[in-house]
Amino acid sequence: MNLDDFSDLIERPDSGTRRDAEERRERLTVPPGALGRLDELGEWLSAAQGAVPVRPVERPRVVLFAGDHGVAGLDVSGRPAGGTYELVRGVLDGSSPVAVLARRTGVPVRVVDAGVDCDPELLPADVVRRRVRRGSGRIDVEDALTPEEAEQAVRLGMAVADEEADSGTDLVVLGDLSVGGTTPASTLIAALCGTDASVVTGRGGAGIDDLAWMRKCAAIRDALRRARPVLGDQLELLAAVGGADLAATTGFLLQSAVRRLPVILDGVVSAACALVAQRAAFRAPDWWLAGQVSGEPAQAKALDRMALNPLLDHGVTVGEGTGALLALPLVQAAAAFAAELPEKPLPEQRPADED
Repeated sequence: MNLDDFSDLIERPDSGTRRDAEERRERLTVPPGALGRLDELGEWLSAAQGAVPVRPVERPRVVLFAGDHGVAGLDVSGRPAGGTYELVRGVLDGSSPVAVLARRTGVPVRVVDAGVDCDPELLPADVVRRRVRRGSGRIDVEDALTPEEAEQAVRLGMAVADEEADSGTDLVVLGDLSVGGTTPASTLIAALCGTDASVVTGRGGAGIDDLAWMRKCAAIRDALRRARPVLGDQLELLAAVGGADLAATTGFLLQSAVRRLPVILDGVVSAACALVAQRAAFRAPDWWLAGQVSGEPAQAKALDRMALNPLLDHGVTVGEGTGALLALPLVQAAAAFAAELPEKPLPEQRPADED
C-alpha cells in the first residue's frame, strides 16, 4: 500500500457549485455578512454535496476510533495505562460526555476498537471484531506497529468510511478514545512540521502535572528521533510512531475524502491523522472542518499547517469527539439558513412605453 496513491483519487469539492451557492447567498433577504461564518459554512457544505440550495444535514454520525498506547506506561497521561477500555465502556453505557451530548442531540455513536488493550470478551462483538492488535508499541523505544499491522489498520479505517458513506451518513463527527494518544499524535505533528518536542507537548485531555509533562516531552523527543528517518513514507511513519487507532483514523479520513463525505475533526489526535493524510493527498483537507480548539499546542500547529480554522473555542479538553459534536449544530444551522432563508423579490419590470 502507498498512501500517496490517494492523491489521484481525491478531488476538491465542486467549485462551480460553490460559486452558485455564493451567488444565491447574495440574493437572500439577510444581508451578506450578517450571518458571519455561517455563510462560509453553508457554501462549503453546498460544494461538498454538489447541491444548491444545500441539503440539510440529517444523518450525521459520531465515529470514534479506540486504542491503547504503550507509551502511556511512562506515566505521560492523566489516566492509567491500559485504561481505554473504561473510556469505551463509558461511551457504550451512555455515561461519557460525548454519549450524553449525542443522546441529547439524537446523533448515533459508533465505536471502532482498533487497538484496545483488553480481552475482546469485555466489549460487544461489533466493537472489537476488526481489532488490529492489543495496544500499540512504546514509540520512544520501539515501533508502534509492524508494517503489516499499519496497513491493516489503515484498511480498517477505509472500510469504516465506506460503510458510513454506503449507509447514507451525510457528515461524520470524528474523535478518538485512547490513553496516551496525544503523545504519538504530538510526535507525528512535530515530525511533519519540523519542530521540537517542547513546542508540541501539551497536557492531554485529562491534564498532567509538570513532572508528567517533562516525561511526555522526553518521550516525544525520543520518538522524534525514530520518526525522522521515515518521514518520506506515511505508512512507515504511522507504523514507527503512530498506533492502530491513529492509522485507522488516517485511513478513514482519506477514504472519506474519496467518498466525498464531510468530516468534523475533534482534537489533537484527529488533527495529527489529518496532517498525515494531507501529506499523502493535498486536496483531502478541503473535506474537513476543525470543530474546536482543544488547547493542545500540537493541534494548533497542525490546523495552521492545513489552514483549518476551528469553529469553537470553549476550553473543552475532554476529547472523545465532544468538542466536534458541539460544533455540529453550527453546521446544521448554516445549512438551514442557506436553504430556507427567502430570496429578495425581483424588481418589478415596467412595461415599455407605447409609441
